[in-house]
Amino acid sequence: MVDLTDIRAITADLPRSYEVLVRDQIKFRVGQIVYLAVSRDEETIGIGFPREERAAALAAEPDKFFPPRPSDERYKWIQVRLAALDYDELRELILDAWAMCVPKKVRAEFFGT
Repeated sequence: MVDLTDIRAITADLPRSYEVLVRDQIKFRVGQIVYLAVSRDEETIGIGFPREERAAALAAEPDKFFPPRPSDERYKWIQVRLAALDYDELRELILDAWAMCVPKKVRAEFFGT
């Protein structure tokens, strides 16, 4: 199982990424865009996720993914249970969410493409 320590380790070296505390909730941003939010109990995260892939992920892995609040459904967002993830899955989700928020040039430099 992964936790907040793993999340911080993964996000530590991401260009333009920073951690903030908003109403007692830890969030990770690029500029003003939140790409990852940790629940107050640190058991789930909300993370940037392609809207067009959300329904398929929810149907394929309901033990791992669950839908965002109705007010967040318009965003590219999904909720994830941390207990259902291993480190590599968490890293992939975080990198994908971060990559959706940064300029193409920053993304290309980070991934070396």
